[in-house]
Amino acid sequence: MASQCSLSTLFPIQSELDCALDDSTTEQEKENLVKDYLEKLDEKEDLKIPDFQTDGLVIVGVHSAKFPNEKALDNIRSAVLRYDICHPVVNDSEARLWHDLEVSCWPTLVLLGPRGNLLFSLVGEGHRERLALFTASALRHYGERGLLKTHAVGVKLYRDSLPPSVLSFPGKVAVDGIEKRLAIADTGHHRILVVSTAGQLLHAVGGPKSGRRDGDFSEASFSSPQGVAIKGEAVYVADTENHLIRKIDLLERRVSTLAGVGAQGTDKEGGAMGPQQPISSPWDVTLGSAGGGEGNVLWIAMAGTHQIWALFLADGKLPKGSECKAGTCVRWAGSGNEENRNNAYPHKAGFAQPSGLASAPEEPWGCLYVADSESSTVRTLALKDGAVKSLVGGEWDPLNLFAFGDVDGKGVDSKLQHPLGVAWAPEQSRLYVADSYNHKIKVVDPKAKQCSTLAGTGEAGDTLGPEFDKSRFNEPGGICIGDGGKLLYVADTNNHQVKVLDLFSKTVSLFPISRDCVDAVPTNPSAPTKAPTLPRSAARKEMPPAAVSAGQTLVMSLALSLPEGTKLTEGAPSCWALSAEGNEWLLEGRVLTGDIVDLSKPFSISTKIPAVIKDFNSSPSLTLGVWLYYCLETGNACMMKAASFKQPLQIGADGGEEETSVTLAHAF
Repeated sequence: MASQCSLSTLFPIQSELDCALDDSTTEQEKENLVKDYLEKLDEKEDLKIPDFQTDGLVIVGVHSAKFPNEKALDNIRSAVLRYDICHPVVNDSEARLWHDLEVSCWPTLVLLGPRGNLLFSLVGEGHRERLALFTASALRHYGERGLLKTHAVGVKLYRDSLPPSVLSFPGKVAVDGIEKRLAIADTGHHRILVVSTAGQLLHAVGGPKSGRRDGDFSEASFSSPQGVAIKGEAVYVADTENHLIRKIDLLERRVSTLAGVGAQGTDKEGGAMGPQQPISSPWDVTLGSAGGGEGNVLWIAMAGTHQIWALFLADGKLPKGSECKAGTCVRWAGSGNEENRNNAYPHKAGFAQPSGLASAPEEPWGCLYVADSESSTVRTLALKDGAVKSLVGGEWDPLNLFAFGDVDGKGVDSKLQHPLGVAWAPEQSRLYVADSYNHKIKVVDPKAKQCSTLAGTGEAGDTLGPEFDKSRFNEPGGICIGDGGKLLYVADTNNHQVKVLDLFSKTVSLFPISRDCVDAVPTNPSAPTKAPTLPRSAARKEMPPAAVSAGQTLVMSLALSLPEGTKLTEGAPSCWALSAEGNEWLLEGRVLTGDIVDLSKPFSISTKIPAVIKDFNSSPSLTLGVWLYYCLETGNACMMKAASFKQPLQIGADGGEEETSVTLAHAF
């Protein structure tokens, strides 16, 4: 660098301006202060940095890495794509500019004048208003002097050359073992996918552009959602860039806001009702219990304020805390300081961008596991008293956030690098960790505090293996466990995939996701999709008419049973299809389909009767077809059988209950 000028030269000069701005009361007064400051600054020659020649407003990001993984150009390119950054980014891998300018904090913003001279510096977060003031004042000041040129900088975005994919930088993944469904945060597409464990896309909510809107599935929007938790017909979402907690009601097909105001907050205490409580960059969520019924609280990894919060879905009580009413959103643990500080008192503990949560309520564990990314640790948060303890990674100095690496071992002797996800397997009493910047999946024995590599070579890549030790990942960010502890689902973020690790066969496979969504509205409603053809041997049942109302939801409860000594053929496409041939308007021109994976209990199929009835004098009906593949439990003989149910409807104009149900049953 041709000049030894640094930010230490600028800070004493700018500090006088900052103090004056803090005392000012009007926008005009602030603008005048900045104008006077710039005029005095123009007289100084010692603030010039000749390496930076600018003649307009040019935004350049300079990336100075903390972690070794952040130095690799491919990883920076992925981060630029993931966060939808549209300005040029320089990879200052050896932090040369950082040291020359004497930068000391992430992030640091520096504004330069047209002579390459230092104007302003903003250190840390939360300076949006002052940045706007400085930028507008500088553009006006130098524009009036004819020192700025209006021209565009040619930028070709790398993202525009990429092929389309089902997923884009998936952040987190969660499983509902009972319903056999996955919820996937398709972060880069700003949407949430609900997928059957067989890969059938059941719901796609939001996207492809970012937004912040509640409402039905056709209008709801998210902005870079990360954490997801799914139970029954509810999906809870950490809508990260919107600073909101959202709920997706799969039955009502609606999205609502449970917490947050839509802008990043600085409150580190909380206690207000959810929609009135500002929150900051929620990164993960998990359901739990706190002084009430099962699932009465949603734990939140609040990365922006380095804390763990609680959103009460029903009345409850925090450990050693006061009663909390349903809807309350409050800090549970973490002082708000960015630290690796363990403490018996939860409010005195310190986290550093907690990014992953896993609940282990059963004894002797009784805790939340926390992937604390910036301290490169996994911590425990006791559900009984809120005590925060170290499990693996990091070191004993609470202020050292640079104790990272890739070392298998015990407690603090083991090393991680920016872990983002954790998953608890109660069947094995094991914790699985997405060790993101090491491109590995690790497993922890919490009793022995022993951490070891499960899968991944440690090099970024996309190799299925199929063996664990030959597989390669690229910054896996989310992880969950399913099928009774047999399978690990991994959001392999930079590979835009979900991968499945079979913990018994020790193999890795790609989780396929169909591109066709069951509840997606076709682009041409006048050309309805046809249901699969029923074989001639299929049983056909005519049901008694069901009385429904316009706008009402019809729930069809279907119970199917197989012949004794048989079972569904694993991996075969057993499915159902709901159609309305001759009355396509009933389903808005669609045919609804879904997988059949479990016959141990009845399953429900829901559809909403249109609010506008086209013909009250007709005799509309729905047809539900089922196709089952099953085989003998003691042999290899397999077969396919089908059946259909024709359900006539008597539609009235007067609304009654929100839903009505019919029961269907068949024994093959």
